[in-house]
Amino acid sequence: MNHPLPGFAPDKSDRATARKAAIFEHANRIAGERLQWIARNSAYYEDDRHFMRFLVPKRLRVLDLGCGTGDLLAALAPTYGVGIDLSPNMVAQAQRLHPGIEFQIGDIEDPAVIDRQQGPFDYIVMSDTIGMLDDIEIALSRLHTLCTPDTRVIIAYYSHLWEPVLRLAEWLGLKMPQPPVNYLSTTDFLNILELADFEPVKIEYRQLVPRRLFGLGRLVNRFLAPIPGLRRLCLRNYLVLRSRKVARPQERSVSVIVPCRNERGNIESAVRRLPRFGSSQEIVFVEGNSSDGTYEECLRVQKAYAATHRIKVLQQDGKGKGDAVRKALAHAEGDVLMILDADLTMPPEALPKFYAALVSGKGEMVNGSRLVYPMEDAAMRPLNFVANRFFASVFSYLVNQRFTDTLCGTKALSRHHYDAIATGRDYFGEFDPFGDFDLIFGAAKQNLKIIEVPIHYGARTYGETNISRFRDGFLLLRMVGFAFMKLKAL
Repeated sequence: MNHPLPGFAPDKSDRATARKAAIFEHANRIAGERLQWIARNSAYYEDDRHFMRFLVPKRLRVLDLGCGTGDLLAALAPTYGVGIDLSPNMVAQAQRLHPGIEFQIGDIEDPAVIDRQQGPFDYIVMSDTIGMLDDIEIALSRLHTLCTPDTRVIIAYYSHLWEPVLRLAEWLGLKMPQPPVNYLSTTDFLNILELADFEPVKIEYRQLVPRRLFGLGRLVNRFLAPIPGLRRLCLRNYLVLRSRKVARPQERSVSVIVPCRNERGNIESAVRRLPRFGSSQEIVFVEGNSSDGTYEECLRVQKAYAATHRIKVLQQDGKGKGDAVRKALAHAEGDVLMILDADLTMPPEALPKFYAALVSGKGEMVNGSRLVYPMEDAAMRPLNFVANRFFASVFSYLVNQRFTDTLCGTKALSRHHYDAIATGRDYFGEFDPFGDFDLIFGAAKQNLKIIEVPIHYGARTYGETNISRFRDGFLLLRMVGFAFMKLKAL
């Protein structure tokens, strides 16, 4: 083809292929029928929009590549939204339906179209667009310039397992017709992402039944489709990605949160053993109504080390570690927030490893793992070890990221990521007496990359554990059900 088609520009090698011409002509022709097809398959589109709203918080900067008539972008309620589509007729429909959003005609494989965008964006969405691209790797590679370290790219596409069913549905007139597309397996997709310098944060699967079927489809999609094994058979795949090429700051201030209850003998050791790292450092003790003089010891240590350490001492108002941690985090001033349990079974000397993993960008929430290296005798009872392994497997499934030890109290994340979790806390509510799962579920909801740092877990040298195996084990089982409803059965 020797001439560019209206509405998109070929690159220097004139890649306005016959396939792209067919896509362009098809999109222009079908634009007037698009709303009718959406209404005809409303169950499918409602579920898709609902899940995309779960992935993309409201009131952010969102770029939708291959926006069609703009319905998805409008459903995401951005503060600043830009939709780009190849078809002038699709864009005209979008502008008519959603006048408060900016829509542009353009080929998203044309570098000039990407270069003229006013980035960066918080989220870049590509819904059913990947299958239309001539070169997925190059198209994705051009998006780095629109990303910050916190930008997430969400790619939604049909599972390749459904290709025969979708073709039959088109032939029967049950699905909107489309030109030939790329049906990719997840393995093929992950390989392309590696080449394009994008890292998957998580992969989600939705819709076993894309029809209502008198309410049965909704029940199946909520409660059966998320189950391991079955979920790989779902129609819709959703990949959440982040850029590997965006620079991240390397030096940040640090606040180390130390919740303590009946830990008087460990307070001074926590200060003495904590290495210096970060551009500046503060220690925030938050005491939980102890009976052994822990609060008085915190005040003594604060005064004794005033010349060399910046130490804050707080008393919690409520009960439970979760309440204590939330109060301390609200008073912390560092760019990096870290939690260190006052029992010191996780050695304070390991905290620089958490800091390095965070500031390097390897993870956006760093979780300790006590179950990789051999631990000291009596550090963990056998029943606790088995329970930890079980809950690690369950929570890995629930948040779609790998966990080996969800119950390790040592965690690190940036201040601005914690603020985002706190802002979105209404979604989960005040459900967590431990404090660990408030952060884990919140990080999963915010699409943060979670990484684990193996630690050498030691036995207590002072005091007794505040954990009850059976009472708290029952609470954890309740939390599994809670997380399933909030993260899977949507």
